[in-house]
Amino acid sequence: MTHAILAFDGTDAEAPARRAAARDEHVAFITAEAAAGRLLLGLPLHDEAGRSLGSLMMIAGDEGARDAYLAAEPFARLGVWRRVETHPFRIAPLPYQGWPGEPPQGRTHTVTIAWDGTDPGALDRRLAARQGHFDRVRPMAADGTLLFGGAILAADGTTMRGSIAVTRHTSHAEARAWMAPDPYVTGDVWRDISLHATSFRALSYAALPHA
Repeated sequence: MTHAILAFDGTDAEAPARRAAARDEHVAFITAEAAAGRLLLGLPLHDEAGRSLGSLMMIAGDEGARDAYLAAEPFARLGVWRRVETHPFRIAPLPYQGWPGEPPQGRTHTVTIAWDGTDPGALDRRLAARQGHFDRVRPMAADGTLLFGGAILAADGTTMRGSIAVTRHTSHAEARAWMAPDPYVTGDVWRDISLHATSFRALSYAALPHA
């Protein structure tokens, strides 16, 4: 099992200083967690101006592994993250190109967090659009446009509630244009979509599952 951690910094004036003070400890920690196979992916979440908003972390294992990670994570222990959501997550088995090497400085990708509707027809809409969505993103995984993606699950670990995708777009406008024709958009599956700038840090992550 995989768990997605969506963690958000405070919005007070001291928030940037808290993140900066804990950053070196955090980087050392995630480097070790990636090498141990417990951290599958870790990305900062920024706004369009490059300001830090929080983090996306993908943790391998059950709820115990997720809780152990959060207990040891410097950004959690030192109060950088002020709001933390955790969700079971299913990585989409696609022909991913593989993790990129060390990138240039600045924004390298966009993180899309998209929630389905909460009405009784939400799951039926997703299932109806699912094959078309996979047909569309499969070649994009193969050419590196889609770095990583999958489904956010409910607490039962089965029911799909939304999606997270990391794409090779360096502006919100590019990401929106890429997303617009997707069956999950045109089919009214995704109803609450947020975009975050990010910078990929090359760590010794495990290889992603392939189709």
